[in-house]
Amino acid sequence: MTEHNLPVPDDAPWLNLSQEEVNELRKKKHTLTEYGKQKFKEMTVGQLMDTEKFQEEFAKSQVFDADKFEEENCKERSNRILERYNHFYNTEVSGLAWGTHITAEFQQAMALECMLDALRYENLNHEFDVVSTTDINALIEGLYQQGKDYLNKVQEFKDSADGVA
Repeated sequence: MTEHNLPVPDDAPWLNLSQEEVNELRKKKHTLTEYGKQKFKEMTVGQLMDTEKFQEEFAKSQVFDADKFEEENCKERSNRILERYNHFYNTEVSGLAWGTHITAEFQQAMALECMLDALRYENLNHEFDVVSTTDINALIEGLYQQGKDYLNKVQEFKDSADGVA
């Protein structure tokens, strides 16, 4: 190298190439470049196809998971409403003076009021002027199931108590 950083002919043998050799190198470079472009296209298209297949499979799994998520979300909501109903109802009943006579109509009115309180509480983020019948039906089903579970526990306790006595 010289003081201006230019190669000296002895340092760079490629400077001594004939025009024919330079043309041959250019031709090889062009051939290699075209070969590289072709291989890159093949790889990219292959990856793109794999990506499309992956996205298709992923979309199928998301549809299945979305349905499952919706079902679990509905169950969660029903359980939450039932818990809130029980809380409101127990609060109302605990406020009653014990030993007082209460009619079935008062009990029904309290139950309906507690249902509406539970649904209002669930829908705090929305304007609440319409009650969804699916929510009411889910609450009714939950109350029936809660009653059945209680009766089963009482029966199991009774059976186990009979075995001891």
